[in-house]
Amino acid sequence: MRLRTALTERLGVALPILGAPMAGVAHGALARAVTEGGGLGMVGVGSADPAELIAREAAAASAGGHLPFGIGLMAWALGDRPELLDETVAARPTLVSVSFGSPGPYVEVLHDAGILVASQVQDRAGAIAAAEAGVDIVVAQGTDAGGHTGTVGTLPLLQIVLDAVDPPVVAAGGIATARGLAAVLAAGAAGAWVGTCLLACPEARTNPAARAKVLAAGETDTILTRVFDVAQGIGWPEGFAGRALRNRFTDAWYGRETELVGDADARQRLAEARGADDFDTAYIYAGQAVGLVRRSLPAAQVVRDLGEAAASLLAERLDVLLGEGPRS
Repeated sequence: MRLRTALTERLGVALPILGAPMAGVAHGALARAVTEGGGLGMVGVGSADPAELIAREAAAASAGGHLPFGIGLMAWALGDRPELLDETVAARPTLVSVSFGSPGPYVEVLHDAGILVASQVQDRAGAIAAAEAGVDIVVAQGTDAGGHTGTVGTLPLLQIVLDAVDPPVVAAGGIATARGLAAVLAAGAAGAWVGTCLLACPEARTNPAARAKVLAAGETDTILTRVFDVAQGIGWPEGFAGRALRNRFTDAWYGRETELVGDADARQRLAEARGADDFDTAYIYAGQAVGLVRRSLPAAQVVRDLGEAAASLLAERLDVLLGEGPRS
């Protein structure tokens, strides 16, 4: 089964699905499984990750150099850690996303290495800036998404970005079933960027206790918050809060971030909870589509099912909407 879009043509993959580069979760095994399912898997690189992680996980993602893959970097971290970009270029991925800050300073070096560049954007201005910087793919990331994101919903943002820029646009946030993929493709997106629907996959580096929380969560169980970044002293730029599952820590500190900065005991409790796998306090980043994740399935199966069912839905709905009746 193939779905042909500008994304599949540029990346040489069968399905217009990108596995989100979730730092700490999307390492080589998950990226490889997504690619084996027909999409393009990506390795997430966190701001504090050791540079040697990149070569190791890239080798796993590419099955020793035989499969395409991508790597996700955070622009705001690269100024202090240029080695992350150096190691990424050396790993020879097909695609690199540079997000949460300007991709401009990094596009030329990646293009010179023959690497395509994507950037996640959260509003019109960010989309235009990314396109002007020369990125090959613009990812419209709505606030529905898990992890760090903006405040505009995926559907309005997708419409805005599609009208604002010329490069292919990929939709991110809230896409966890074939209906979601079919919807964004029908709207004009070149593909979907999915993360939450992969959190429960066995290839994801999701802690077993966290996986159980994901499988039990509903669509109203997330919150967009800065409390986990504040408590850890992580220097995310203003405007990028993180969507995570609500828990006791968010209930206690949401709206009290200024107080949290000075509360050493609270910060210590969070650090201890992370070490003890206590996710009533520690964070689990997940999007609003978490309520659609009910089984732990292999990532390749998740991707294939998304693509195949979306193709069928699009064909059936097209016939109905154009008055030709359902397919027999």
